[in-house]
Amino acid sequence: MSDDHVPFRVGQAFDIHARSDDPDRRLVLGGVTFPDVAGLAGHSDADVVAHVCADAILGACGLGDIGQMFPDTDADLAGADSIELLRTAAAAVNAAGWRVGNIDCSVVLDRPKLAPVKDQMQQHLSDAVGAPVTITGRRTEGVGSLGRGEGIAAWAVALVLR
Repeated sequence: MSDDHVPFRVGQAFDIHARSDDPDRRLVLGGVTFPDVAGLAGHSDADVVAHVCADAILGACGLGDIGQMFPDTDADLAGADSIELLRTAAAAVNAAGWRVGNIDCSVVLDRPKLAPVKDQMQQHLSDAVGAPVTITGRRTEGVGSLGRGEGIAAWAVALVLR
């Protein structure tokens, strides 16, 4: 069944990254670098926030996911800037006849605090997709592996429009 008549679609995504053992790797979230915080493991810069936003918009349009578009087997993508990956994913969404309406993202972590840089994160992400992106930090209250600081998880919901 064709969805050419459907004026909008919704995508939902989840991503999680473990903390990296590399002492030189810095944490990047929403395009903001936290210089004094251990980074996340991943092939690119491991920006879990940018990744989940990309997955939400790609999924909404039926364009696969970030792993298909940017495989971790591609040596050229080692250390890649995830904001640029998100920008490329948004361009693919546009090329498929859709445009991003908005993205809402929840990030689950206790440290670092996102509030001081939330506006900057939202600006980086919004600029990359060409639509409003909102970020909410969620604390774990010390529960589970995320509460122990072993990683960071994020969820996103995206609206795409014809």
